[in-house]
Amino acid sequence: MRSSSPKFHRLVQHRELEEGDENGRPPQLISLARVDLDDGGTPSASFPPQSEPVGLHSTSKQIECDSGRELLDPKEAISCSETQVAASDGESRGRKYPGVVVSWMGQRVSWIVMLNRELNVSFVFGIMVIYGFGQGVGGALNKVVVDYYWKDVQLAQPSSVQLYRGMTTIPWEVKPLWGLMTDILPIGGYYRRPYFVITGLLSAVATLVLVMGGQLWVPFAVGMLMVLAACAAMSDATIDAEVATKSREKPSLAADVQSLCAISLSVGSLLGYSVSGLAVDKLGSQGALGLMLIPAVLLLVLGFVLHEERVVQKWHNTQLSKQLWIVTEELWITLKHPKVWRPTLYMYLALAVSPDISEGKFFWYTDVQSGPGFAKEFVGAIYATGSVGTLLAVYIYHKRLKKVSFRKLLFWIQFLVAVFGMLDFILVTRLNRQLGIPDHYFVIGDEGLTQAINRLKWMPLLILAAKLCPPGIEGTFFSLLMSVDNVDPDEDILEPRQREEAIQLVETQVQKENGLASSV
Repeated sequence: MRSSSPKFHRLVQHRELEEGDENGRPPQLISLARVDLDDGGTPSASFPPQSEPVGLHSTSKQIECDSGRELLDPKEAISCSETQVAASDGESRGRKYPGVVVSWMGQRVSWIVMLNRELNVSFVFGIMVIYGFGQGVGGALNKVVVDYYWKDVQLAQPSSVQLYRGMTTIPWEVKPLWGLMTDILPIGGYYRRPYFVITGLLSAVATLVLVMGGQLWVPFAVGMLMVLAACAAMSDATIDAEVATKSREKPSLAADVQSLCAISLSVGSLLGYSVSGLAVDKLGSQGALGLMLIPAVLLLVLGFVLHEERVVQKWHNTQLSKQLWIVTEELWITLKHPKVWRPTLYMYLALAVSPDISEGKFFWYTDVQSGPGFAKEFVGAIYATGSVGTLLAVYIYHKRLKKVSFRKLLFWIQFLVAVFGMLDFILVTRLNRQLGIPDHYFVIGDEGLTQAINRLKWMPLLILAAKLCPPGIEGTFFSLLMSVDNVDPDEDILEPRQREEAIQLVETQVQKENGLASSV
């Protein structure tokens, strides 16, 4: 690690020079290198620093000085650079706004390139596949298309749908089991790759059965959806193990890794929600399920391209039992630490005490008689707005909040959660109409703000969880921490009643309004 004591630097010309043209123009200096004099004169960083995206401002920051003279005075070099920057800025004043957009896009591309260089290309691709297409696109389709499948094909009621939803979350509740398998059970010498192949194949089969099976027997349809959920949970646990490993090996990039995960999820969700309503309208409630084949195929591809060292080792029952005991002991030792169990308890309580009436709101959204009767395309647009809010929250956290202390950040975010949690109450009691806010605008704003705040609440917890994972049991430990949002013993019993009560409240209020309107 480099010393934090002050260092003296000098700027020297970099040896990368443009070649002179045929008219005799002398070569020009492209960049400067900073040399730490107390490190033996070895270039340690470029000027500008490497933390800034390389090549984004090469035109505006090109330094044209005397190529035959060494710049020993840093002030002289900086002055020369500033002169060139000012000249270039004057030339580009007429195209300011396009330049800002190009610069912003270039920064994002340079950030991705940096992650590919530091973390491995296949790892970044895996995050985009699992979070972007698996949880993003697949999760959006599961939220919208599957709800329409239950409503239009199976003709189920909201309380029944919530019961089925609760059953399909069982694979997520046992997510630590999938993480344990990826940690101690290699297949063909690999701990990660085979599980992506297996989940991709099973997902494809289950999707085809749902699409081509017509009106399936309800328990069988629930079983196929549970298979899809199990595949999603297993692939998520597998990539989470890789995320935890990279975060532990390079803690300085832990926040960047979680930002990449969240951005991939947000962009994928935005894409999925944008096409889900249109897909239901054009392909039908059952045919639209076929879009879930896209994440399944990409999982298969990931299983073959992910970089992983093969382990040549023969497993026996005694060795497996010993490994299980070691993993259990390490988990217990880690969980007993206050820095682990306190954030975990907060994560559980923050989710357990927050009621969710999203399923009831979906049926209310699409109810023409008692609800606003939103079109299918607009229902997808509502959830797409939530993805935009999530994406904005990730950007704010990455740029402004990732250096703020967790305690201070979580306090204010939890305060905002409590305040904006009242938006659902305003919506179901129709107070927004009394305030002059149409349902369309209020629902869009509600979804965007709620999802943004929820993502801000999760970002520091995800980073902390990834850094705390002990080596060797990354998948098990990270899955255990992340599964607390599914372990709610009263969820499947209480939430259907809460949703029904919310719907009944809305229906009663609408009937009162209709009665008053007719009397007038």
